[in-house]
Amino acid sequence: MFKERLKELRKERGFTQVGLSQALGISQQAVGKWETGRCTPDPQTLTKLSEILNTTVDYLLGGNSPISEKMVRVLGTVKAGFGALAFEEDYGTEPANVKDPSQYFYLIVRGDSMEPRIHDGDLALVRRQQTLESGELGVVVYGDGEGTLKKYIRQGQAVILQPFNPTYKSQVIAGEDLNHLYIAGRVVETKTKW
Repeated sequence: MFKERLKELRKERGFTQVGLSQALGISQQAVGKWETGRCTPDPQTLTKLSEILNTTVDYLLGGNSPISEKMVRVLGTVKAGFGALAFEEDYGTEPANVKDPSQYFYLIVRGDSMEPRIHDGDLALVRRQQTLESGELGVVVYGDGEGTLKKYIRQGQAVILQPFNPTYKSQVIAGEDLNHLYIAGRVVETKTKW
């Protein structure tokens, strides 16, 4: 249970293994061993780890979630397609299991490029961060304010924004165009609204 929760919280909080190891003042290999279950941290390190990840030791070790539902702002819509404008309109709030609601926002998904997993009208819970690891789902703004929800793939000196729906083509951004790519955040979950 510890290894799964550690990896989940590390990613949710926007840490790489290297970043977390630096925050703890230990080697990246130690974090890697914890996440594969080959060893666990000592009690003092476990306490420091829980503080950095904004959780409790009890939760890291398999206890109930210390995070109660908080209200998170719904900022507007994002197209699950290309060519959409990224708007920041206030659509109220929705509950989410997050510790610090100011670090998150919801967007209403429009379009079908992320089907069958994400549908038109779903709510995407987005953690505010300016970087994504290759393979993560994110909200990116490209060019003149065009926003999209896509799988982010880093390939050499290029970024590929990949839809789930096979009828849509991936968008490749390279060279100078990368200077116009802004990462708004990482999608941590989606909710289907009925």
